[in-house]
Amino acid sequence: MRTLTVAICAVALLISGSAVGSAEPVAVRADLEGVVRSGAVGGIATVTERGENVVATAGRAEIGSGAPISAEVAQYVRVGSVTKTFTAAIVLQLVSEGRVELDASVETYLPGVLVGDGVDGRAITVRQVLGHRSGLPEPASAELDEYRAAVEGRTFTPAQEISLALAQPARFAPGARFEYTNANYIVAGMVIEAVTGRTYVEELRGRILGPLGLSNTYLPATGETGLRAPHPTGYSTMDGSVTDTTRMEPSLPWAAGALVSTGADLNRFYLALLAGQVVPLPQVRAMLDGVDMGNGDGMSYGLGVGYAELPCGAQYVGHIGGVRGFTTISGATAEGRAVTYSFTGTPSALDIGGLLARALCG
Repeated sequence: MRTLTVAICAVALLISGSAVGSAEPVAVRADLEGVVRSGAVGGIATVTERGENVVATAGRAEIGSGAPISAEVAQYVRVGSVTKTFTAAIVLQLVSEGRVELDASVETYLPGVLVGDGVDGRAITVRQVLGHRSGLPEPASAELDEYRAAVEGRTFTPAQEISLALAQPARFAPGARFEYTNANYIVAGMVIEAVTGRTYVEELRGRILGPLGLSNTYLPATGETGLRAPHPTGYSTMDGSVTDTTRMEPSLPWAAGALVSTGADLNRFYLALLAGQVVPLPQVRAMLDGVDMGNGDGMSYGLGVGYAELPCGAQYVGHIGGVRGFTTISGATAEGRAVTYSFTGTPSALDIGGLLARALCG
């Protein structure tokens, strides 16, 4: 999850836009166009209120043709770490069923898996994993590039990823502080599989996607490096050039960040989550019992969600995700309003707090 202000390299691009649905929030359209002016190739915003979706777009679906992003058809995008909320929700469903205990050690469910320099699965709890307070290390950065893995045809198993992570020492003692680490959610996915005896994707479909009717959300299979149509092209600035980085090896981010979805599906998910329709309300409250992320922006992190008070007094609950080529900001309020922004390319600055405030307080 990125912080409320993200600074990345700028590339000037032209703006074009369209919208469907009821009256389009003027501030949302202005924000989309501003992000495109700052270097994004394209942007999509879906605002949901009282069961109705309004979709606005700006910029281009792909650079070569200059075609604008369509607002008429749902666009598939990579949502990165927004996946973590889905993974946390599955674990918390298992908690509500008495099959997992938040304060039990990871060793209880994955015996002998977390053993390394300063790492002991007997001392790390499920709650600490979901809240990024476990101290687990990440693999070296060169091993985390999903785009390079796709280009080179490399795939990963969760066990291989954890082995790569454990080649590094623990970051800190369990519970000592918050530090965002994808390895936590690889472990969470492994816990789901160990407890249920089913694959992560089977649990995802059976517990969340199917019951909520999220027909435009899917976890790509290992080796499925492309995106289903229709989708905008994902772009990143690499070695000073804007590069098509749509391809990604999904087995690398897996339960931490491989999900593909649409704005309407994500909005439905977060609204259902806050209404107690994904996990029971006691587990929703557990998800919102977290710690300040330490960025000075008022954002806290609980169990698979970030949350912050908006200027209008409503509380944003959601997640932010970024993989090469795509950035997604998604979430909802208990008052029944939700928004998902998706951008391609690398804007020079992304005022996430402002985007959320203007979309959810409007």
